[in-house]
Amino acid sequence: MSTLRVIPCLDVKNGRVVKGVNFKDLVDMGDPVELAKTYFEQGADELTFLDVSASLEARNATIRAVSEVAEQVFIPLTVGGGIKTSDDVADLLSAGADKVSISSAAINNPELLTEIVQRFGSQVLVSSIDAKRTENGFELFTHGGTKATGVILEDWILFCNQVPVGELLVNSIDHDGTGDGFDIEMTALAVKLSEVPVIASGGAGTANHFADVLEAGVDAVLAAGVFHRGEISISQAKESMANKGAEVR
Repeated sequence: MSTLRVIPCLDVKNGRVVKGVNFKDLVDMGDPVELAKTYFEQGADELTFLDVSASLEARNATIRAVSEVAEQVFIPLTVGGGIKTSDDVADLLSAGADKVSISSAAINNPELLTEIVQRFGSQVLVSSIDAKRTENGFELFTHGGTKATGVILEDWILFCNQVPVGELLVNSIDHDGTGDGFDIEMTALAVKLSEVPVIASGGAGTANHFADVLEAGVDAVLAAGVFHRGEISISQAKESMANKGAEVR
């Protein structure tokens, strides 16, 4: 059995960590560097930074924060948001990121994924999928969950298998920030189709939710607000998973 990873996610806007519900009504949750250090000390297996800013100045601030975190926190760091070229990837890797997460840019330009893999290797690339239920099935959305792409989850995962990406981050827009638990049906479908590790995201509200999503066969679980608000700790999430029979660090 592979070791399950617990990954706190820092959604960074204008240099601050924010969190909302269903990608809306963002609330300030603190300083990204301080939160990163806290999660490292709590035993997080990895960290994910997602830059949700719009301006170049804010993105530069995020790169500085990534660099500072990498100097102080010694676990793998994935960074996403605003990546449009392989040169953007090079900049983030130089700043201290171990992996990059690509979402909207990949939908608009699928060849970007292939270019990144050819230049840096599959191990650096996470395909970040924001999806929700529509009449077409589980459909991918961009622009903070507001723009339908017409791309169906199954088709995108099959494409990612061919690239191949290193991991899939599967985030449920319907469940995001609700605290109602992960979308197990969508996650299980992704695991069934994917040839690479799958990270479940969106909906964690209790320690038991981390154990519940294990039935989908995931390799890692990612959460944000439930950790930022101090409702549960990394160790409590891991304990719940271990009690369900999972091997955790």
